[in-house]
Amino acid sequence: MFHKLGGLAAAMLIAAPAWAQTEMPFALDWKFEGPAAAYFAAIDNGHFEAEGLSVEVTAGQGSLDAIPKVATGAFPVGFADINSLMRFLDQNPGAPVTAVMMIYDKPPFAIVGRKSQGINGVADLEGSILGAPPPDGAWAQFPIFAAANGIDISKITVEPVGFPTREPMLAEGQVDSVTGFSFSSYLNLVRLGVPEEDLTTLLMADYGVELYGNAIIVNTDFATENPEAVTGFLRAVAKGWKDVIADPAAGAAAVIARNPAGDLELEQRRLQLSIDANVMTDFAVENGIGGIDADRMARAIEQTKLVYDFQTEPDAALYFTDAYLPDAADRMLK
Repeated sequence: MFHKLGGLAAAMLIAAPAWAQTEMPFALDWKFEGPAAAYFAAIDNGHFEAEGLSVEVTAGQGSLDAIPKVATGAFPVGFADINSLMRFLDQNPGAPVTAVMMIYDKPPFAIVGRKSQGINGVADLEGSILGAPPPDGAWAQFPIFAAANGIDISKITVEPVGFPTREPMLAEGQVDSVTGFSFSSYLNLVRLGVPEEDLTTLLMADYGVELYGNAIIVNTDFATENPEAVTGFLRAVAKGWKDVIADPAAGAAAVIARNPAGDLELEQRRLQLSIDANVMTDFAVENGIGGIDADRMARAIEQTKLVYDFQTEPDAALYFTDAYLPDAADRMLK
């Protein structure tokens, strides 16, 4: 009897590593708001667990925030603006970080203005006051938007603002418009009491800007050592997005469970805005979430050259790889 138990115990010890979960803390770009719902759904609905992963999501402070966290290895995976990643890698050659899954196929970079402040369209920006946080991803791309639309930036008064004061200053009429993510700035202004009919949202992607938006980024050293874990993480993320697209109310509830001070209805609207404008593009619906079009990426790099002087010749292969993407069938959104 003793020997049989000993054999069973030995078998259990041998099997134990298969039960151990890989820790993959995830650095988000921003606060726990509607668009983060997919990652919480992947936790709550067991998608990460099914891949043998233990994932804790940490809030961020802007679309640049996760890049150094992942590059230094403090986090194996994060969520960040791929355009900011290009510049980071140009300034930090060889840094072990790259994008592995495109989430915002259409970036949420936008200018949100008030009609009562004279902002009805692109042409109204000249002669106006634009509030822009210096670390803001949308502000970083504003010169491309300006170049694509023949806007003379010297005719715009740019007011540097902080993230916490950006929308309040527009609500109070201290600036005429602000740069920001469409779903964040728009709904923050609504929450501050600005009538929706008074808001003009200029989504840069609708005005000649071909850039991609935020992507899942990975520490390449970690990915080389744990390729199956990275693919499993991406497969779980795709399922999380599919879940919240099918049931945005449940997605918003998952956010509020982590951010009780939030407004459930507001975050559901914010999630829906991000789904409709940024995630469920024709390309993503047809090909599954996560991939990119090489020709568009080449055009995006050319646009970036208009406003940024690369120290070395840009190479798309440094900024994005599909090597870890799961099969397209596992990335379909509906």
